[in-house]
Amino acid sequence: MKRIIKGTEPASFSEWKASANEDWMPTYPTLQNPQKRELHNCLLQEQQFSCCYCGREIELDSSHIEHFRPQEHYLPLALEYSNLHASCLRETKPGNPLHCGHHKSNWFDETLHISPLADDCEQRFRYLLTGKIQNTESADLPAATMIEKLALDIAYLTRRRQEAITGIFDEQFISSASEAELTHLVQSLRSGDADKQVAFGHVVARYAEQLLAS
Repeated sequence: MKRIIKGTEPASFSEWKASANEDWMPTYPTLQNPQKRELHNCLLQEQQFSCCYCGREIELDSSHIEHFRPQEHYLPLALEYSNLHASCLRETKPGNPLHCGHHKSNWFDETLHISPLADDCEQRFRYLLTGKIQNTESADLPAATMIEKLALDIAYLTRRRQEAITGIFDEQFISSASEAELTHLVQSLRSGDADKQVAFGHVVARYAEQLLAS
């Protein structure tokens, strides 16, 4: 899971919600362009064009607006900016495995979830060179649940993470990298300076942190 630092919602979205009156109340189904597109773009930008859950690269046409707490059970949060993220997979296709927001669907458990807004959400997971994802602490049931509910362990994501990790951490680098080099790598991937983050950059950062802790 990728940590998100929320910014300010777009002015057009705020103004649209503020236009409520006795005859009309804003709802998510009535949110249309240009306000919806501007909202979507704002979410992408604050996430550096990375999926809030798996961290793969996303664009406007390859992502959707995700309600972390689903509308079906949390209707008052349907237009709450802090509950909205950008998740990968704009449209689902028969035969393609679902993951992230579309796999989570309407599931939510207040005692078994981890929010992308949590300061430690990335540290709750660890990765192997093979790309496999695990909960950092074996007893961390929310982390294990999120892996299951977001399908973060499917073959596609495992392969993509392996490519990202081994693209940097070959045998030579692992055996020779200094603490300073690993620390710089983590800082550069977590700096937030770039407009777009490297795909699965948070995974690479976590792997470097794991090496530092070993």
